[in-house]
Amino acid sequence: MELLEFQFADPWWLLAALAGPLIWLLVWSQQAVAPAVVFPGVSGLRGRSLGWRARWRHAPVVALGLGLGLASIALARPQRGLVHQSVTTKGVDVVVALDVSGSMAAEDFQPRNRLAVAKEVVAEFVRRRTNDRVGLVAFAAKSLTKAPPTTDQNVLLRQLDDVRLDMLPDGTAIGSAMATALTRLRRSKAASRIVVLVTDGGNNAGEIDPATATDIARAMQVRIYTIGVGSDRPVPVPVRVVDPVSGAVVGTQRTLAEVRFDEPLLRTIASQTGGEYFRASDSAGLRSVFEKIDRLEKSEIKQTAFRRYRELYVPWLLAAAASFLFAGLLWTAGLRVAPV
Repeated sequence: MELLEFQFADPWWLLAALAGPLIWLLVWSQQAVAPAVVFPGVSGLRGRSLGWRARWRHAPVVALGLGLGLASIALARPQRGLVHQSVTTKGVDVVVALDVSGSMAAEDFQPRNRLAVAKEVVAEFVRRRTNDRVGLVAFAAKSLTKAPPTTDQNVLLRQLDDVRLDMLPDGTAIGSAMATALTRLRRSKAASRIVVLVTDGGNNAGEIDPATATDIARAMQVRIYTIGVGSDRPVPVPVRVVDPVSGAVVGTQRTLAEVRFDEPLLRTIASQTGGEYFRASDSAGLRSVFEKIDRLEKSEIKQTAFRRYRELYVPWLLAAAASFLFAGLLWTAGLRVAPV
């Protein structure tokens, strides 16, 4: 990136520009108090035109002050140049694995359910990662890549908005979710690669067990941050009411149930991969967890600037010399500042 830049190499010389106004002030103050001889009858001369010498008597002082101002600008060495800036970013590739199993419909994150709050917080996290590639994996009994790691936030946010509870068969396949996220990071050349696993249950489905996925993550040097979502108390969970005869869904009723996640498993995954385990029992806690992860995993941005300047003092110096020469010529011609 190239930027135009203007500067003075020696800006302190600009203070010398005050010499011009000081000379003008000194001359005019002396002229105001200069002694004069008053002759009777001079009132009759009022209104008569003054000669050109009288009208131009201040010109040498004006030219001298102007020359001093121009010379001070030349001595300050004005410069104009191009600044070439190069930005090197060592970003972080992130894949968020988001649980969309039926238990994420629990409504302990009032007034919304767990998934709605999780989607909102993940969206805020994505908007903050402007220098990183972020991907999204949704999982229940199976895992699905919604978006590979990308810097296109608009595409990612649209895919996140499309995540819903009934998009996959019900269940919680933590191992499969980890494996899918790791597959998306396999070709990544980022300086840091992480997976953020958000779930409210224990592993009860999938073809890959969490221990195997953890070993793969450790071999790939991918850190996994695990987040257990939900509270310990019984929470209202909406349950579909099915007509026993037709099999059609005829409504929804809420029932209190305890939805527990496998905290020891999430701790083990995080500790063995170099990440951290967090627990979020409400929406504020979940938001705080993502903010902490955002602070822990910062991108490295390095800026290098090359400057090349061209000196601009020559025109100012020539103008100052011309002003001094003009003042000298006027003085030689007999123009003087004299009392009126």
